[in-house]
Amino acid sequence: MRLVPDELWELIASLIPRFAPRGQGGGTRPVEDRAVFTAIVYVLTSGCAWRHLPAEFGVSPATAHRRFTAWTRAGLWPRLHRAMLDELGAKGQIDWAAAIVDAAAVRAKKGDR
Repeated sequence: MRLVPDELWELIASLIPRFAPRGQGGGTRPVEDRAVFTAIVYVLTSGCAWRHLPAEFGVSPATAHRRFTAWTRAGLWPRLHRAMLDELGAKGQIDWAAAIVDAAAVRAKKGDR
């Protein structure tokens, strides 16, 4: 089974910020977004360190980490989460009875009003 099936990639592809190659020329050819996304999914789901990313992905560890950082700054992950919820909700595949709510409690300081 592929880490990023075609159906999932169709949803993701439109959310990924467009890559803008540097104008200085030279360097290596940009790596396809799908290959980079798949490598990132592998690192995040396997617990593998970035530096140990297998070469079979066709993405260097530096490229994978650099894009992960850029996509994080661009807000990709919350948008992807929302899109997945919308997609699954539209198909009736979310059981909200089994949802978990995470909260934090912060102690109020005395005298601060």
